[in-house]
Amino acid sequence: MSKVLITGAAGFLGSHLCDRFIKEGYQVIGMDNFITGDKKNIDHLLSNPCFEFIEHDVTEFVHIDGDLDYILHFASPASPIDYLKIPIQTLKVGSLGTHNLLGLARVKKARMLIASTSEVYGDPLVHPQREDYYGNVNTIGPRGVYDEAKRFQESMTMAYHRFHSVETRIVRIFNTYGPRMRLNDGRVIPAFMGQALRGEDLTVFGDGSQTRSFCYIDDQIEGIYRLLLSDYVEPVNIGNPHEISIKDFAEEIINLTGTTQKIIYKDLPINDPMQRQPDITLAKKLLGWEPRVGREAGMKLTFDYFKGLTEEELYKSEHKDFTGYIN
Repeated sequence: MSKVLITGAAGFLGSHLCDRFIKEGYQVIGMDNFITGDKKNIDHLLSNPCFEFIEHDVTEFVHIDGDLDYILHFASPASPIDYLKIPIQTLKVGSLGTHNLLGLARVKKARMLIASTSEVYGDPLVHPQREDYYGNVNTIGPRGVYDEAKRFQESMTMAYHRFHSVETRIVRIFNTYGPRMRLNDGRVIPAFMGQALRGEDLTVFGDGSQTRSFCYIDDQIEGIYRLLLSDYVEPVNIGNPHEISIKDFAEEIINLTGTTQKIIYKDLPINDPMQRQPDITLAKKLLGWEPRVGREAGMKLTFDYFKGLTEEELYKSEHKDFTGYIN
């Protein structure tokens, strides 16, 4: 059995990756410190003989016994609500955490894939965004802690590849959605669906003309899996290129949920990108990958998941307690 370490294993993407690699016959080691992850996302795996879980913060030294074939680094706050509350920890997991794991990959002679993000493009001046676009990022703005953590992560990864000959892969993930998203994480899909289920008006920031492109979780995981096993070392966009404005998307959610709420508008957050659409030409060419799940089908699956939450989960508005992670 090949062995893979997945950091951020109790998170949205990480838990789905654990499922996929176990399905493919791998021995999976999941690692998480639960700063934003949720144990319930991996509860179904804890009795599986192909799964081992280690509670650990990757900004501290990482040790794994025995051989290791692959590392997937998905440990990081990814929601603005989270990384604005724990900016230093966000920077540390992208820098110190990545450094620790690249060191582990070097020692174990393992291939390492890092989870980068479309946020490296900032508020883009090029549309759609291609991998050779360097981005338009405010390094000292409130979102800079996440954007720059990911940009540094990419630089560190390529340095280890060039200087130490570590096998590395970089995926730039665009907006992804599906079951196991946190309802209160502040991102637009769970925010809209949570408001609809609670009978609240839907909150749109700005005038709603900003655009996003939403990729269903199964498509995202497939793209990541193919990239890991490919021979390509530079960044690859994985996302759905079908773009929609936030205002139109809010209308879609109202129609999907059958609610009668109206849309209300609030001020746009600082440095919130006005456009987000991946150019996936490279992924199509290199990986033979493109998204298969349409937004209508994916949103229904996601809404059905949120409808299945308990009333306590649905009305829980407080966020994670980050005490102990602020330094």
